[in-house]
Amino acid sequence: MPERLAGLPRPRTLIHPGPCSAVRLDHRQAPAARHMRLALAPGLTLFDAIVGALSSASVESASLTLLEGDLEDLDFCVAPPDRSGHVVATYGPPATLQSARLLFGNATLGCAETGHPAVHCHAVFSSAQGHLLGGHVLTQRCRIVNAPVSALATSLDGFGLRIAYDPETRMSLMRPAAAQVCHG
Repeated sequence: MPERLAGLPRPRTLIHPGPCSAVRLDHRQAPAARHMRLALAPGLTLFDAIVGALSSASVESASLTLLEGDLEDLDFCVAPPDRSGHVVATYGPPATLQSARLLFGNATLGCAETGHPAVHCHAVFSSAQGHLLGGHVLTQRCRIVNAPVSALATSLDGFGLRIAYDPETRMSLMRPAAAQVCHG
């Protein structure tokens, strides 16, 4: 082990409680993927801005990188270990920042189990007091303010992402699936 790493704690190994799938990496190829730069409009929730911008480009599944912007009423969660043992980790109660600066984030657009659009987002942001925070962002609750949020998006043309129950994690996860139409 390199000397510079000797004093660091060993990373923890997470073992999910359900049966392991024989397929460890479920993947698809998107040979016609499109790359685009978006300006997510102020006044909209982060969810509505992402879904609207990509829907207007006929995109229903995508990977996004979010680059800086101001948000208000930012609700976010972190995932502490689940003490019940039913799952490895579960989202804790949401915390709210009345005003926050989005520094960087990643979001995924797909379809919920209901067939409606779903956005899963993790981000790093700072509070109005300058404290650095991060977590799972509840995109339907926070609003973009002051100026557009820049985003880089890659469409996943040729297949879709759909939230479905995963027996191994005992949670609903966004997974690749046959392309389908989300109802927004």
